Amino acid sequence: MDFEFDGIIWYWRGPSPFFFVTVPEAQSRDLKVISGIVTYGWGMIPVHVQVGKTEWQTALFPKDGRYIVPLKDKVRKAEKLVEGDNVTVRLEVRL
Repeated sequence: MDFEFDGIIWYWRGPSPFFFVTVPEAQSRDLKVISGIVTYGWGMIPVHVQVGKTEWQTALFPKDGRYIVPLKDKVRKAEKLVEGDNVTVRLEVRL
């Protein structure tokens, strides 16, 4: 499953602070359908991600009925991204 969407970068100030982009509702529903097949625990879904020219592998986190994409520091620095930026995210679910 591959798809692309636009989203706003937001900051989570939890016990392990990080930046994320939320997957839209429609794509989150599609991911939920296949989650049982691809998850490796806690609902995490392994993905290959591209933002701009930067690509990396990570896992989507389930949150509030949707999924969120973590943006590593090296990705944000390479693409000169900050909280509140609107970005295009390309996802490829890995098996």
